[in-house]
Amino acid sequence: MELTKEQQDMLAGSQGEVMAKVLQTLVMFGDIFGATKLVPVTYQHGHLVTSFGIAILKPLFLTMDKLIAANIHTKGKLTVDPRPIDYENVKCNPLEKIVFHVMYKKQQEYEEQLLKVGLRDKDSFTCASYLPEVGNIPQKGDVLSWAESSAVVYANSVLGARCNRNSGMLDLFGSIVGYVPYFGLVTDVGRKATWKVYIKTTKKPEAQILGSAIGMKVMESVPYIYGLDSFIGTELNDETIAYLKDFGAATASNGAVGLYHIDHLTPEAKELGESLIMEDVNTYCIDDEELERVYKSYPVMWKDKNAKPNLCFIGCPHLTYHQLVLWTENLEKALKETGAKKVKVRTVMTTPPQIREEFVKSKEYQKLIAMGVKVSSICPLMYTNNPITKRRAIITNSNKLRTYSVSRYCKDQEILDLLSGKAGV
Repeated sequence: MELTKEQQDMLAGSQGEVMAKVLQTLVMFGDIFGATKLVPVTYQHGHLVTSFGIAILKPLFLTMDKLIAANIHTKGKLTVDPRPIDYENVKCNPLEKIVFHVMYKKQQEYEEQLLKVGLRDKDSFTCASYLPEVGNIPQKGDVLSWAESSAVVYANSVLGARCNRNSGMLDLFGSIVGYVPYFGLVTDVGRKATWKVYIKTTKKPEAQILGSAIGMKVMESVPYIYGLDSFIGTELNDETIAYLKDFGAATASNGAVGLYHIDHLTPEAKELGESLIMEDVNTYCIDDEELERVYKSYPVMWKDKNAKPNLCFIGCPHLTYHQLVLWTENLEKALKETGAKKVKVRTVMTTPPQIREEFVKSKEYQKLIAMGVKVSSICPLMYTNNPITKRRAIITNSNKLRTYSVSRYCKDQEILDLLSGKAGV
């Protein structure tokens, strides 16, 4: 890798031993992927994937201590993925509480470390940092140092920023030194599509299933998608942003997609069109039958596959304000149809702290509470990923949560039918 004089000096210790090790890690990472150089991080407000103070991450906590002792912090302010627990809104039984206390006993200490290293404030815990209410929004062409897969694919695709699918701590290190290795999705060539995907469904595809289908087919490649704009339009609005958020998260978790282009919609596709497509590409056509095939392929991981669900998570990634309102309206309508007053399954909807703060002032929030629904800023994935909680029969409309836990995936309408008592599993 070719380094500038400043970078060479930093690597040699001009800014101290700790900073040299931080840069060395990034250089080694870049070398693995054939990076030719380091490029400046032009959008310095980072986003970290590691938000949980799980006791086994001793190297992480030791590294943070070394950064703090050397008075090293990020160049911009950080947002971080959601917290793993919220006892007020996501109730736990006594045994679960003991498990969480043991698993996340370093949570408070770790959050104090984050604040010293560059965390924006105590409410900056969300996987959807790019939403307007949160405000960590890079611009088209900005180079980032992020790691959360759903945030990276959104920033690359919907905002037109540039960021590789980094691992935890690499996101922090890039935000500290202000450089990232130049390879992959940071380069022009790396952003070219090697798949053409044609949407030929008879109605708007469910975002989570469509994203899952594409992710499992193209894996880490870049798809250029035709036909989706006929269902979701060619402009970014509340509805489209919510759709692309969920769609992208599914491509990234069910596959390893870090960037997609949608014809006539996403910024680079609007600007460059089919010049973004490589000459030798693969083709994938998605119709109603293909989506149904993908949906039916999802395994049910419950110990008792016929169990009645006892917990429902909606919001992985975190819900937008628009989605909270829409779920309130649809759930209210579903309950009226069955004559029920409250949901039949304990339900938690998750959203960024900033959106929750505003939403609790609304009439929709009061309706949700009256229907028995809780609104939290927890990370459903971290909550479900332990031996005790795995025993629960959890349903979700999130393909990301389904992939990383034993939660059972249900379509949005199936969720509404289950919560209202109209149908069983």
